[in-house]
Amino acid sequence: MRSVALRHLRTRVTLSSLPSRHRLTFPSGTSLRYTRTTATSSSPVLYLPIEDVESLYGYSPGGYHPIDIGDRLASRYRVVHKLGHGSFSTIWLARDEIASNGHHQASFPFVSWIGALWGGMHSSDPGPFLHRGAQWNHPCFVTALARCSLRDAQDAADFYMFQLPVARSIASQMVYVVAYIHRQGLAHGDLHLGNFLLRLPSTIDHLSDNQIYEKFSPPRPEPVIREDGSNKLTPSESKILLADFGTAFYPHRRPRFGSSTPLDISPPEARFEPTTPLSFSADIWSLAHAIWAVMGLKTVVGSFLLSEDDVTQEQVDTLGILPDEWWNKWEARSRWFMEDGSHKNGGCPERLEGRFDSSIQDPRRKRGMEILGEKESHAFKEMIRWMLSYSPGDRPTAEQILKTDWMKYWAMPNFDNIHK
Repeated sequence: MRSVALRHLRTRVTLSSLPSRHRLTFPSGTSLRYTRTTATSSSPVLYLPIEDVESLYGYSPGGYHPIDIGDRLASRYRVVHKLGHGSFSTIWLARDEIASNGHHQASFPFVSWIGALWGGMHSSDPGPFLHRGAQWNHPCFVTALARCSLRDAQDAADFYMFQLPVARSIASQMVYVVAYIHRQGLAHGDLHLGNFLLRLPSTIDHLSDNQIYEKFSPPRPEPVIREDGSNKLTPSESKILLADFGTAFYPHRRPRFGSSTPLDISPPEARFEPTTPLSFSADIWSLAHAIWAVMGLKTVVGSFLLSEDDVTQEQVDTLGILPDEWWNKWEARSRWFMEDGSHKNGGCPERLEGRFDSSIQDPRRKRGMEILGEKESHAFKEMIRWMLSYSPGDRPTAEQILKTDWMKYWAMPNFDNIHK
């Protein structure tokens, strides 16, 4: 039998009540918890929050579907453990007890496409299906089992940075997978390190349920309470997956307005051209930030910015003055800049080149880690600067990024050497 990750999507959410609760733990002391609930009351009931769990109020008609250990879905997937949750789904470790491709797939276009995407990358996965709940059909899809996100892995790494060969390998895969989904006509819409996952080795398929519980700890229930009453990542372990397609969209089929990415990595057109649909170029902007974060210690722009104006000010400091139309729309520009884009009071902004040194090279050098050489530094900055073009039409496609010097001569060779 094969172990898979089963993503169970919610539909829509209304407020309701939840009479029971469970908690689980999972690898390396990380707490992961889940809920088993039934919505039975029409009057709202308040509950004490439980850390690192999905919203209790999501378990209502049209929301999350309650799942328990041992449940079987689609007559083939037996739930063994819980992996976590996202804004749009709960994620479970399940055993595929059939492992055949002949399973009939119900018609659910978006999730069917996601299943086809993963099916193309893992041909033995059967794809998506619909699970019939008490009142709603819940779309589900199956992926290969993953470890933690790149963000969590980076937090656990020595000095909070990946070794350079690992970072190059990861960056090349990030571009590969974005190029792949863009070729299918799909934009991800929420690219950041939290949505790139490290893959688990297939050896977990050979563990029994009890061995999984012995190795990672068993499920631990926790009651719902009413309110009124760092592991080092090695190069061979650096294979990744792209996750969380809850905000993905087809730019050529249905327009998408507004970005779902965190404010500091959201593309500027989402702010200055709110009536213009986003496209693949929005993913490219966010991908540049993700690659930068993989390579270094700091983000391109500050990660604790409080407002859109703070983010725009950082973007201008880093990349230069905005296009005229956007510059004139930005009413708060006079707080920091003169009309020609120069800093008030003679301030000297840190441009992309300076941030490359302070974010990537200097932290690596101070910690005795490998740094990028002169030629690689030039190629890397050239690629990132292209990806961070203000005008969406000036940014490269993911396919073009694959052909840049940094990808061809540094990132992809590291990936090939590690994973051949």
